[in-house]
Amino acid sequence: MTVTERFLRYVKIDTQSRPDVEAVPSTEKQHDLAKLLAEELTAMGAHVTYDKAHCYVYASIPATIKTDASPIGLIAHMDTSDAVSGKNVNPKIISSYDGKDVCLNEAEHIVLSPTVFPELLEYAGQDLIVTDGTTLLGADDKAGVAEIMALAERLLADPTIPHGEIRIAFTPDEEVGNGVAAFDNDIFGAPVAYTVDGGKVGEIGYETFNAASLTLTVHGVSTHPGSAKGKMKNALLLAMEFEAMLPTFEKPEYTEQREGFYHLTDMQGDVDTAVMHYILRDHDADKLEEKKQCVKKICAYLNEKYGAGSFEAKITDAYRNMREVIENHFSLVLQAEAAMRDCGIEPFESVVRGGTDGASLSFRGIPCPNLSTGGHNCHGRYEFITVQSLEKMTDILTKIVIRHAQAANE
Repeated sequence: MTVTERFLRYVKIDTQSRPDVEAVPSTEKQHDLAKLLAEELTAMGAHVTYDKAHCYVYASIPATIKTDASPIGLIAHMDTSDAVSGKNVNPKIISSYDGKDVCLNEAEHIVLSPTVFPELLEYAGQDLIVTDGTTLLGADDKAGVAEIMALAERLLADPTIPHGEIRIAFTPDEEVGNGVAAFDNDIFGAPVAYTVDGGKVGEIGYETFNAASLTLTVHGVSTHPGSAKGKMKNALLLAMEFEAMLPTFEKPEYTEQREGFYHLTDMQGDVDTAVMHYILRDHDADKLEEKKQCVKKICAYLNEKYGAGSFEAKITDAYRNMREVIENHFSLVLQAEAAMRDCGIEPFESVVRGGTDGASLSFRGIPCPNLSTGGHNCHGRYEFITVQSLEKMTDILTKIVIRHAQAANE
């Protein structure tokens, strides 16, 4: 089975995770893909451990040469974002893309255009894989899953490829921040690894946000509007006042690169009670702390204005910038860069404006830079990847495991 065939097969399996569920996995349907991957890996000849309780798939591929290299790990996540539907994904291939607009859905007039997404022009002549405009595609991160699976099939079918021991893990719930909540380092068994969960082929990420979440609960006073004067406190309006006091230009739509932000992700409520969920992000840990303090100061001011207890802020740390770990294991980055050049790709380092499973794993003792998959426009109906990118990343992963084994013997 080719890497493209695998990808097209996996994206049709609905694996969306849910942010409002603490259990891992947050949705049972993630097991549908996990079971399939465990079965396919077993059929290939890999040693597989399937954590049925928490929906993790671990596998190992034995070395084909003697090497002093440690086992090397490769990780991808099975779940997709809940931002756009992941049910009934209907991918299609646009052969030899001509650089023009692509009509994804004629009935709903949904068009993937290089005018809006100029990076499309870089793929003229290649074979685009796109959605039908009604769902996301799922390249984040089923492209990474397919590339790792294609690598496993290649290595297990050809023992002449020189490599050391390889460990694989497929995780649930990465999109909701719980990708490694029940991850077992011992079963995984690799002291160093890569997540395959990035964008354009050639991208290497080892600098992520420091991240925290904020749940703001606003307590109002509900009374009949006909006799509300001097009594009613509309929690929805109070919540809007809090939002208006945050720094306007420190929102995702105004920031880039290493600039942090406050991001309101959802809001529910009525006159009596309103709840707002935010994510707070910054590459600089001190600046993230400043954002937390800003939230607390605004709440203190509004509580003084509207009465004690009107605003309750619960701030929870999510993950830290993994750069401080990777800098002490920078050979992993250099190794990946060399492998990309072996495959004719000029690598580039990216500032990850988000997080990966690797960010958490890096602080749990497994340094874990993030590699590209080839996907673009993740979490939306305009998501795309090319057949050639899937194939190139499989070749790059092959070169990485070969180089890892050889480096220890040099």
